[in-house]
Amino acid sequence: MSKKIDLFRNSDIFSHLESMRYAPRWFVLMIDIFICIVAFLVATYFNYLRGEKEFLHLFQNTLTVVCLQTFFFWVFHTYSGVLRYSSFIDAIKLLLAVTATVGILVLVNIIYTGYTSMPLFSLLVLFMYGVLCFLMLFFLRLGIKTFYDYFTDGYGKYTPVMIYGTKSSGVGMAKVLQSNTDEKYKLVGFIDDDKNLKQSMILGVKVYHLNEKNVKKIISKKAKAVIISPIKMKEINPENDLDIFLNNGLSILTFPHVSELNNGGPKFEQIKSVQIEDLLERPAISISCENIASNLRGTVVLVTGAAGSIGSEIARQVIKYGPQLVVLLDHAESPMHTIKLEFEEKYPNQNFAIFLGDIRNKNRMEYMMDLYHPDFVYHAAAYKHVPMMEDNPVESIQTNVLGTKVLADLAVKFGVQRFVMISTDKAVNPTNVMGASKRIAEIYVQSFFRKIQKEGNNYTRFITTRFGNVLGSNGSVIPLFKSQIEKGGPITVTHPEIIRYFMTIPEACMLVLEAGTMGDGGEIYIFDMGNPVKIVNIARKMIRLAGLRPDIDIKIEYTGLRPGEKLYEELLNKKEKTIATHNAKIMIAKVVEHEYSQVSKQIDDLIRYSTLCKDYLTVSQMKKIVPEFKSKNSQFEKLDV
Repeated sequence: MSKKIDLFRNSDIFSHLESMRYAPRWFVLMIDIFICIVAFLVATYFNYLRGEKEFLHLFQNTLTVVCLQTFFFWVFHTYSGVLRYSSFIDAIKLLLAVTATVGILVLVNIIYTGYTSMPLFSLLVLFMYGVLCFLMLFFLRLGIKTFYDYFTDGYGKYTPVMIYGTKSSGVGMAKVLQSNTDEKYKLVGFIDDDKNLKQSMILGVKVYHLNEKNVKKIISKKAKAVIISPIKMKEINPENDLDIFLNNGLSILTFPHVSELNNGGPKFEQIKSVQIEDLLERPAISISCENIASNLRGTVVLVTGAAGSIGSEIARQVIKYGPQLVVLLDHAESPMHTIKLEFEEKYPNQNFAIFLGDIRNKNRMEYMMDLYHPDFVYHAAAYKHVPMMEDNPVESIQTNVLGTKVLADLAVKFGVQRFVMISTDKAVNPTNVMGASKRIAEIYVQSFFRKIQKEGNNYTRFITTRFGNVLGSNGSVIPLFKSQIEKGGPITVTHPEIIRYFMTIPEACMLVLEAGTMGDGGEIYIFDMGNPVKIVNIARKMIRLAGLRPDIDIKIEYTGLRPGEKLYEELLNKKEKTIATHNAKIMIAKVVEHEYSQVSKQIDDLIRYSTLCKDYLTVSQMKKIVPEFKSKNSQFEKLDV
């Protein structure tokens, strides 16, 4: 039998039927009218068999019924739906149209009988007509829908999906799927962890209880993808709780929360594949928007490194709080042009300025400060790639240390209210040049603040924020793995045990904005990064999200630790302790403080060595300033002997 069905599916007849979009409305209406005539004649004939032999008004009665029924078809638009996508709503429309027709005819019949003592219709005929007409119209639609579903089910026309979550957002998405005519997805069931709902029916499809057995033997056989409702995404730990679907070859899709939708309800085109960022993201953080708004509203805000992942996102978030002007500073011409076009399109009413310049160029930076006089500076400009900086340590110092020193000095000169520096977890017990350069920048900013504070300058506050890797930033592992998967592999991981802390870019930037409004200055704020994640686990999960099998479809190769790389990052030095703040996600690190007069001379010497392009002399000086800096897997390990 299955061979015959496949033969029909591959035939020209089926291809033609499948390619038909839908029947014209007038054609559907003609079929419905024909069904009405048949139903009335059958009811009349049945009455004739009972002994009622009066056919005198048959033509007039049939014409009356058909005209009135057509009117109510028009009133309820019963013919406007696509037959193969008929739903419960269509059945209700048919029932209302037929009931209204029979009801009007009964009323007319009663009035006419009262005046003439002769009925126009037999009440039995009207009753039988109503039942027959509705059933025939209903089963026509049901038959076409069943036929179409049966012969196209799993035939590549659409993807059979189940929805995980039976609350309002999940049911709302189900209604969208059932009413959509695009045919990309077909709803075949719901999934829920509530045992009381198993074997229940919602919108005509079954609810399956979530367990390993059901997913393996039923759900993975009936569906190819699972749509996770946004409410369900908030209730579960997406990092672990969705593995049951991925491990059984099911793709995972989602759609925005109702609060994020423009017109209040989900739309078909908003269904999207779940990204690795969604699976690693922790529950939404809360920040003090009022405090941030009160600080930034009406001010001039400078964002350095504005073409980068962090800098550009900080700028996007800052704009929401109504600053007078946002100055975007970077030296990368093409990315800055892209940012300029984006901001002109998205924020036409916001004043912003694009300023091309190198933070190492003191004269250029002084001109910029004098031109705009910023109230807030978010300093995100930095070199960040560990292996690259290990090969070019003098450039790391020139940008990460000299650039920060230039901006910090000018911030005091031009009366900046708050200077917020973006640092990294690699600054803690650094094993590479990049991390050590950021630690030196931290030391300079903190000691410089203590110096100006002693001199009586309490206006400019210096804040440092320190966090780990951000998901999807330029050059991070996520874009790299995506590119490698698209090419068919292999995915390259440096070590099977390497772990990292991860945070989403928007989450990190929100915390930066709040931390920038907190404290009295001189603090180093660290963020709650959650639990560290194995890089190889991210690789495996990304392969499964792509619908492939790790180590079978896509190989994973281990390349060895890169220069300066360590297996895990720390957010605090062993000698450091933390102090809680009003935001549980933000803590203050009690770090070792340095005397400005001492470190200032050491940093000046460091910058001089880097200007002379003396790599080993530069790194040696870095190790004097940061004694805990011990190189790993690097050419500079000999300096630690």
